[in-house]
Amino acid sequence: MTKNELLSVLENKKFKALQEVLSCYNPVDIASLLSELDEKQLVVVFRMIKKDKAAEVFSYMDNDLRQVLIRSLAKQEITSIIDSMFADDAADLLGDMPANVVTLLLENVDKEQRADINHLLKYPDDSAGSIMTVEFIELHPDMTVREALDKIRRVGIDSETVYTCYVVNKHKLLGIVSAKDLMLNNDDIKISEIMKDNFISIKTTDDKEDAAKLFRKYGLIAIPTVDSEGCIVGIVTFDDAIDVLTEETTEDMQKMAAMEANDEPYLKTSVWMHARHRIVWLLVLMLSATVTGTIIANYENAFNAIPLLVAFIPMLTDTGGNCGSQSSTLIIRGLAVDELHFRDTFKIMWKEFRVALVVSLVLALANGLRILLMYRDISLALIVSLSLIGTIVIAKMAGCLLPIFAKLIKLDPAIMAAPLITTVVDTFSIIIYFNIASSILHL
Repeated sequence: MTKNELLSVLENKKFKALQEVLSCYNPVDIASLLSELDEKQLVVVFRMIKKDKAAEVFSYMDNDLRQVLIRSLAKQEITSIIDSMFADDAADLLGDMPANVVTLLLENVDKEQRADINHLLKYPDDSAGSIMTVEFIELHPDMTVREALDKIRRVGIDSETVYTCYVVNKHKLLGIVSAKDLMLNNDDIKISEIMKDNFISIKTTDDKEDAAKLFRKYGLIAIPTVDSEGCIVGIVTFDDAIDVLTEETTEDMQKMAAMEANDEPYLKTSVWMHARHRIVWLLVLMLSATVTGTIIANYENAFNAIPLLVAFIPMLTDTGGNCGSQSSTLIIRGLAVDELHFRDTFKIMWKEFRVALVVSLVLALANGLRILLMYRDISLALIVSLSLIGTIVIAKMAGCLLPIFAKLIKLDPAIMAAPLITTVVDTFSIIIYFNIASSILHL
């Protein structure tokens, strides 16, 4: 259903037909459709969504739309939605709201749900505990398969996932059992006989990005979250892991473009905020570029000898910056997906050095021949070609080492991306260029 079709149904007051259509739609698609409506239409349509689906749609809406509904719906309606949401989704929702609104809403939420939400809200935003859910299926090791399936039928509707169940004794996590294991074994077999005690788990205090990477590494659907004593506290599911990885990727892209991280949508961020997130790094890079100008001013003799030298500065600095950016992008990506580590530093340097030699020799040869054909000047061709080789080698080394160094000192490697690498390489390329020129021209 398109926005126009939805508006047509509303104008004709075919509410029953609309309710039937909405019951067939995916909650994600409904949330997307609601984002195109004005406030009055939004409230009318949202009230037509069945209660159990309304909570799921609400969890997929952006924060602005949620705030509109919170202002427009009765308090009982909002608390009913929060009661129907999974605890981790409800905690994410309440975490973005003012404290007084959170207090007001939690006063009317189911006691058990309120306890779960408060439990999740106490974890730091960057911890695995902040993205876990406490709705999971616990099985006792002495249960039979039949008893386990009966329990899943009873409580599975309120659990985030039923594909993996957790074998627990006195809160201690002993192992995991998949739905496949339960379906393929006889009813009278005990859970302790089929459970896997070799499983992946995380602590509530672990970094949520590290937790999300485990999903990519092991292809998991859910990972149990335990405390320092090995007692299960909750689980992190793959949908939350995807959200974390998306958020981290967005942040890395912004840092790689020399901007402060911003999690607000582009069109909903004001011009002032966009400028504020960009101006600091632009000022730093602009002021650092003055170093290059100072260096150039110190080589006035070389300009006087061959004025044409200045024409090759943009080519040198751009080539160096591009080479450095290529290396840094590959290394940042490798660090982000745990493909590369600090222990690989010398292997990385050796590989990038050999790449730099191949690339620089080809570019130097092409440029040298071009200068000989255009200017018939062997000295100039030699100066530019040797400078290119030196610049590219330095750029590749800087591009691979700076992200690794940033990771070593607990900084985000993404900050060592194209803009910063280019600024560093510009300085070195000018120094190399004019030192070679001075040596060949005997200045």
